[in-house]
Amino acid sequence: MSEALSDAPDYPMARGRCPFDPPPELARRLQDEPVSRVKIWDGSEPWLLTRYDDVREVLADPRVSADVAKDGYPAQSPGIAARRRRTKAFIGMDDPDHAAQRRLLTGDFMVRKVERLRPRIQKIVDDLIDQMLAGPKPADLVQAFALPVPSLVICELLGVPYADRVFFHRISKVLISKDSTVEESMAATEELLGYLGDLVKQKLDDPGDDVLSRLAVEQVATGAMTVDEVASMGQLLLVAGHETTANMIALGTTALLQNPDQLAAVRDGDPKLVANAVEELLRYLTIVHTGRRRVALEDIEVAGQRIRKGDGLIAAGDIANRDATQFPDPDKLDVTRKARHHVAFGYGVHQCLGQPLARVELQVVYSTLYRRIPTLRLAVPLDEVAFKHDMVVYGVHELPVTW
Repeated sequence: MSEALSDAPDYPMARGRCPFDPPPELARRLQDEPVSRVKIWDGSEPWLLTRYDDVREVLADPRVSADVAKDGYPAQSPGIAARRRRTKAFIGMDDPDHAAQRRLLTGDFMVRKVERLRPRIQKIVDDLIDQMLAGPKPADLVQAFALPVPSLVICELLGVPYADRVFFHRISKVLISKDSTVEESMAATEELLGYLGDLVKQKLDDPGDDVLSRLAVEQVATGAMTVDEVASMGQLLLVAGHETTANMIALGTTALLQNPDQLAAVRDGDPKLVANAVEELLRYLTIVHTGRRRVALEDIEVAGQRIRKGDGLIAAGDIANRDATQFPDPDKLDVTRKARHHVAFGYGVHQCLGQPLARVELQVVYSTLYRRIPTLRLAVPLDEVAFKHDMVVYGVHELPVTW
């Protein structure tokens, strides 16, 4: 790594008054220092990239690596670094290994296949709204609705018993917390891998119509992959498959409730406008708010700045999605904006595999929840809502609502 700069600020940075906006210092750097050093938890000083074009350029560059085991890789925390070295799923691999593993799952998340799930997702959403309306007020939208929707969907897709949700929700909180110690992260990892490994073994003997059964039969039974490797893949899909969408449901609702004109447009809009609103909310909120992490495999240049081999890189998608050269008046939530070119799902070969599923889930949720509960509102002031500053996926811990 190049010589450290003593004045590099700590990263991640603190947000300002608006909980939906990236930290003010990121906005300043976007304008004044688009490629600059920051300091992370281990004392290292990776390069922070803030401009939209630079973020896309680096995420598409084969000369940078997503492998957490590479020297100089700027992991989010010691616990996350240890976990990702242990599980070694395709998210932390480079091509050709990354492409080979990802290819095993591409068919499960194709747009046409996911679209066939829309009626089932609609029923899940309607049933959960029915239950919430029949229950007490105020309700916690996170526990009553936002978390169950994607949890039910990903459980059915993978073949994981939804009855075990309390277990894997508890584990997920540990795995995505920036504050979890190495010991806590590794204990949670081994617990979930053990659970999923046992499930894969059961599916070898009695396969069903689900992703883990298919991987067990096609990969484990043939010797192409081990039970542990399939369990690691399952862990990635299970955790990412419910945490991200759950946070988008709750945080997106919070943002819309603070922008009643935008909420009304979504509530009364046709499917095309709702689909557009999903993209704008993904851009505006960018819940992966600690950047996409990479390390340079050789010397490269970004925006005139020389990045040396072994230097860490953080592509800050949250502020890149507020780049006015791509999104005029970027700090405004505008559900009519054409924002599908956002980088909330990343970019390049590691772009989120599950984005077609997330889009359908969010389209169904946003087109249904506010129409069925038109008087939905926060049950507490916004400044009493607990935002997830401590997690690598941004959202709210609880969202008290009434109607």
